[in-house]
Amino acid sequence: MRQGLRVLSWNIHGGIGPDRRYDLSRIVDLVAAHDADVIALQEIDSRGRSGSAAPLLMLTEALGEHAAEARTISAPDGHYGHAVISRFPLASICVHDLSFRAREPRCAISATVEAPEGRFRLVTTHLGLSIWERHMQSARLAALARAGEGPCIMMGDFNDWFSFGWVRRRLKRELPSRTMERTFPAFRPLLRLDRIYCGSPARLMRSWTDDKAREASDHLPIIADIAFH
Repeated sequence: MRQGLRVLSWNIHGGIGPDRRYDLSRIVDLVAAHDADVIALQEIDSRGRSGSAAPLLMLTEALGEHAAEARTISAPDGHYGHAVISRFPLASICVHDLSFRAREPRCAISATVEAPEGRFRLVTTHLGLSIWERHMQSARLAALARAGEGPCIMMGDFNDWFSFGWVRRRLKRELPSRTMERTFPAFRPLLRLDRIYCGSPARLMRSWTDDKAREASDHLPIIADIAFH
């Protein structure tokens, strides 16, 4: 039986499945089946997609009422980045630049979520592939976790595949409750790239993935029920 707040984070690989077909309806169907209250999606890509210049609009209309996005790459034919979609109002939305030198631009979205269970701080992100890149980015995330009062939930694709990587080291003091499911590669998950973290008084009640997602992306989504008391 469902209890508390349900959140979901998923790297959707630009909406392209292993069949190399671009199809956001597969993303919508799977996410909707989990009935999540707050959703973080990474690798939303509209570049070169005829008739799909506004994928976030389509995803928001199908999955929630409120949204915030971070466009890390903008081009004449579209954009690329990640987003938050929520059933509940979002306030104090801010996009934080986490880019490292000349590597691919990265960022985090922070917001306050006005949920029936209570107000909480949300941070979503998609971190870089370099160890030194994540060294800097994890410090910024830890600072965001400390910034403000009340519970904080942080989720996304952290690309932190080492057992004691920088992200895990830095966040465990601020957000000690975390998911442990393997999410990548989707066809045979070996790495815990996608995670959900939270800190007191929020706590993870249960978490899981969905193998059906391997038909739509190279990552599995991570889903969790979170209690605030």
